[in-house]
Amino acid sequence: MIKKYNKLIRDRIPEKIKANGETYKFHIAGNDEYWDKLKQKLSEEIDEFREHPSIEELADIQEVVYAIADFKFDGISNLEKIRVEKFKKRGDFGRRLVLDETGSR
Repeated sequence: MIKKYNKLIRDRIPEKIKANGETYKFHIAGNDEYWDKLKQKLSEEIDEFREHPSIEELADIQEVVYAIADFKFDGISNLEKIRVEKFKKRGDFGRRLVLDETGSR
């Protein structure tokens, strides 16, 4: 039975498929396709985290974020630099603040 996927997979998945005695076909995505597939994969992983919040699902999101950072934004060190800059200017979410409303005087 042949199953169709057309989705981005981790690099070692073909090894696992072969070890299970199955055959597979894949191709290497070009830049445009890879970018589209990374965005799709991020949405997929976020949906999975929403359905089943776990550290494993969070790690999957992080793996996709790292791949996006490497592909589009000069790597995870640059991502971390930007994160720290934003933290210094705006803080983080540690105080659990929920904005209810704003207004002018």
